[in-house]
Amino acid sequence: MADEAAFASGFFGISLSDSESENDITTTTTDSPAPPNGPALSRADRTALSEPAFQALKSSYRPKVENGEIHSAIALPLSAVLTKPQAQDLLHAVEELYFFRRYREAAEFTRRALGDGDETAVSSSGGVDGETKSLLRQYLGRCEARAQSQPPAQGEVAKQ
Repeated sequence: MADEAAFASGFFGISLSDSESENDITTTTTDSPAPPNGPALSRADRTALSEPAFQALKSSYRPKVENGEIHSAIALPLSAVLTKPQAQDLLHAVEELYFFRRYREAAEFTRRALGDGDETAVSSSGGVDGETKSLLRQYLGRCEARAQSQPPAQGEVAKQ
């Protein structure tokens, strides 16, 4: 009995009420203040395009189609600052070469991207973030290991 009384009036006896409806609650952010004499704009209202702006964007849109050989479209040495899409393209190029079992090409491309090929050269990977560098180094290790176990291609001299 004593436990039941403690349970009902103690910590577990908290009652919650829904006195405010969700429509009455508005959230504001510092980057988009609410209009002074109107309701707060929803996210859809803030990001919506007018019809002419949408049509202009739609007519200028071209999808990016990759049909292989991504590594040939990447200019090395890399720029000083690499954007996230450029870093992803770099990784996709190495992954593509790895997938098609072109391990020697993938290792050479990765070395050039990381700037490991020439001691006197300025590092090509100056703008690559740490996570991308780590992934590239992992692929480099995998490609070198696979290339050593793979027989040389026709016309290629085996390295001893």
